[in-house]
Amino acid sequence: MPEGDTIHNAANRIRPVLAGRVPDAIETPQRRHALDRWPERLAGRAVESVDAHGKHLFLRFEGDLVIHSHLGMTGSWAVRDVDVGAGGPHRRTRAWLVLRCAGRDVVQVGGPTLELLTTLRARTDRRLATLGPDIIGEDFDEQAAVRRLRLSDGDRPIGDALLDQRALAGIGNIWKSESCFAAGVDPWRRAEETSAEELLGILRFAREQMAESARDGFTARPRAVYRRAGEPCLRCSGTVHSRGQGDQNRTTYWCPDCQR
Repeated sequence: MPEGDTIHNAANRIRPVLAGRVPDAIETPQRRHALDRWPERLAGRAVESVDAHGKHLFLRFEGDLVIHSHLGMTGSWAVRDVDVGAGGPHRRTRAWLVLRCAGRDVVQVGGPTLELLTTLRARTDRRLATLGPDIIGEDFDEQAAVRRLRLSDGDRPIGDALLDQRALAGIGNIWKSESCFAAGVDPWRRAEETSAEELLGILRFAREQMAESARDGFTARPRAVYRRAGEPCLRCSGTVHSRGQGDQNRTTYWCPDCQR
């Protein structure tokens, strides 16, 4: 699943193309949106801003209309030259949304959520209103985040608590595993038994590295334990383990020899 850094990176790529401009064309090739009349409803409206919160991306238009996207496990955003995309890499039969502006196409392909909301609905929708603070948001308060992680459900393993988007928005399976490893914390330890100092170590690593990935792209992500099950630990030469964790059975990677 694309994590918060991926969504912020997408917003950073889309913003120079769309922000402050009226799209030249808007297409909704996916059949589920065929009757929604987005091209007509958004015609002539400028994109006022492009922003992200956690794993959610928002295109905010004049007239209090907002396109909200969550990519789930399979979706993606792309920004491409118009002449590259038509019928080729855009795979228009799979594209859900195409916004054309100044010779560039902004395309979303796949994902479970793509919807046009009013600004009021976007502000009050329970899925969005209950999101926790964005781990790489400008106003992120690390001390408040520590309290939220402990209060969310102290009985849960800290690895599972980090994935609760109501407590903290943006962290997914990769950053959960890598941040716990960087802080030397066992992701199976109960959240209430994890010290404030250890939680700060997890959060600071995640925030710094995710911000770098949001700026530079996917290649900036570390790979100390994620998808390295059975390989030697880069810190202690023990063996990296993996196992499903939490209600969604998301795979956690860790080294039991040096994460306590």
